[in-house]
Amino acid sequence: MTMNWLKSTARLAVLAVALGALSGCSYNRFTTQEEAIKAQWAQVENQLQRRNDLIPNLVATTQGFAAQEKAVFQAVADARAKMAGATTPAQQIEAANAESSALARLLVVVENYPELKSNETFMRLMDELSGTENRLSVERMRYNERLQEYNTLRRRFPSNLTAKIFGFEEHPYFDAPASAEQVPTVNFNTAQ
Repeated sequence: MTMNWLKSTARLAVLAVALGALSGCSYNRFTTQEEAIKAQWAQVENQLQRRNDLIPNLVATTQGFAAQEKAVFQAVADARAKMAGATTPAQQIEAANAESSALARLLVVVENYPELKSNETFMRLMDELSGTENRLSVERMRYNERLQEYNTLRRRFPSNLTAKIFGFEEHPYFDAPASAEQVPTVNFNTAQ
C-alpha cells in the first residue's frame, strides 16, 4: 500500500508541476495580451480625442451657414460632453458611437448647404475629420483584433483555467451602434 501511495503522490506531483507550468505560460500570455489591448485602446483614445478636438471648429464653421439647425448642433455638443465624461472603455465606446451618430446628422445638414461645401475652412476641416475617421477606423479594427486574440485564449483549454484562477476578464469589443445601420434624417420643417 505504501508503494501505491507513493505512485499516486508522484503522479499528483507531476500533474501539479505540469499544470503549474501550463498555467505560468498562459498567465504570461494573458498579461502580454492585456498590455497589448491597453496600448491599442490608447491609440483608439488618441484618435477619438483628435476627432473631439476637430468637432468644435467644424460646428462653428457650419453654424454660420445653418443657424436654424440647433437640434443637430446640440446633439453634437452633447455627444462631445458625453465623450469627455467617459472613463471606462465601455463608456467611451458608447460615447464614441453617439458622437458618430451626431456627426452623421451634421453631415446631412451640410449636404443641404452647397455654399458651405465650397467654403475653404470647412473643406479643410472636413478633410481633417475624414482622415481622423479613417485613422479611428483602423485603430478600432486593431483594438478588436487584440481582443479577439485575448478572448480566444481566455476560452481555450487549459488557458481558460488560468483565466478563471487569476481573474482575467473579457473586454468589450468596439462595435458599431445599431443606429449606424440607419440613414440619418434631418427635418427642415420643424420649428426650433
